[in-house]
Amino acid sequence: MPADLAVIGLGHLGLPLAQAAVAAGIQTVGYDTDPRAFAELSAGRTPVEGPLTASDVRRMLSGGFRPTTNEAELGRVRTAVICAPTPLGPDRTLDLSAVGDAARALAARLRPHTTVLLESAVPPGTTENFLLPLLETGSGLRGGRDFHLAYSPTRLDPGNRTHVHANTPKVIGGLTPACTESAAAFYSRLTDKVVRARGPREAEMTKVLETNFRHVNIALVNEMAVLCHDLGVDLWDVIRCAETKPFGFQPFRPGPGVGGHGAPVDPGYLPYSSRTPGHPLRMVSLAQEINDRMPQYVIQRCATLLNEHGKSVRGARVLLLGVTYKPDLADQEASPAREIATRLMDMGAQISYHDPHVLDWRVRELPVPRADSLYEAAAGADLTVLLQHHRTYDLQGLAVKAQLLLDTRGATPAGAAHRL
Repeated sequence: MPADLAVIGLGHLGLPLAQAAVAAGIQTVGYDTDPRAFAELSAGRTPVEGPLTASDVRRMLSGGFRPTTNEAELGRVRTAVICAPTPLGPDRTLDLSAVGDAARALAARLRPHTTVLLESAVPPGTTENFLLPLLETGSGLRGGRDFHLAYSPTRLDPGNRTHVHANTPKVIGGLTPACTESAAAFYSRLTDKVVRARGPREAEMTKVLETNFRHVNIALVNEMAVLCHDLGVDLWDVIRCAETKPFGFQPFRPGPGVGGHGAPVDPGYLPYSSRTPGHPLRMVSLAQEINDRMPQYVIQRCATLLNEHGKSVRGARVLLLGVTYKPDLADQEASPAREIATRLMDMGAQISYHDPHVLDWRVRELPVPRADSLYEAAAGADLTVLLQHHRTYDLQGLAVKAQLLLDTRGATPAGAAHRL
């Protein structure tokens, strides 16, 4: 049976969108070239950690959601949304190859009057300079005349039950005013508010600004954490006081590193465009440098604490608590835990971990021992390091049991542990 919507890319972006569409009563097909994703979804399981549970997938299937690897399905829908991943490459630019693959698959089946939307995180200009030519060349159709094309940045916050698709405003920038209105007509079925940007570049830059805003502000408090520790100042109390200011301040909190799927983007480097601005965002580059140093700073604090208690890192038993990038989720994307574990292992430490959401964890392809009894493990470890604060952790009880506790999230009561 033909569907109204095709979601292309069934990962961290596509699955929640498909879930919202099915909940809104939209006949939805999910396309992905990965046979594993198709098999897992068809069996009622989630192929990726984090955004959806198995019960969510089963509800989607019962609501009419159909996963597929058949390109022919893409030619039977009125709206197609590309949610392909764009990981950060070695040169710190976003890899658009999956977006290109999705565009070519769609172009071969594209029909007139279809609305094509891009939600993947991309540099400004991607919709017009990269996606549009692929769609036009592969289909023989012309964007803005034969089919609608628009960009809409995803605003997914995994695990957030307050801000979901329905009550999170959706920014849209179309190739033409008619493209914008066609996109708005679709998204208004999913959300209470649609915000129209002047065009695709403005919508793309909105995502860049939102992502970089997070990284720059985390970098600021990470630097403050190092400074406050050196000065003997309780940064967590400083933040508590500062966030009482009703204007001009938004609280961010430091941590052992920055994880998640939203990589900082520097639009000064657009590899596919001859009109590259050539003016990198220096603050974004500096923020990334600062945030990238945090795992090493955590290692330094670990070594110092062990030293102060007459122990060496070499041979020390170190328990890592919480190895995901976000609390109360299983998603490990870009979590600093793996780098911290690797560095400690290189220094000769004996690593174990505990995470209620991760039953098997590997570093350098080797399994890391998982603590069965959290309190016993903390009591037996020379150093326990809280990397992620899951709500199931009784930190006051852990502080009593642990020989030495380093809290990188500022979640323990004041004076109960050594805090970042």
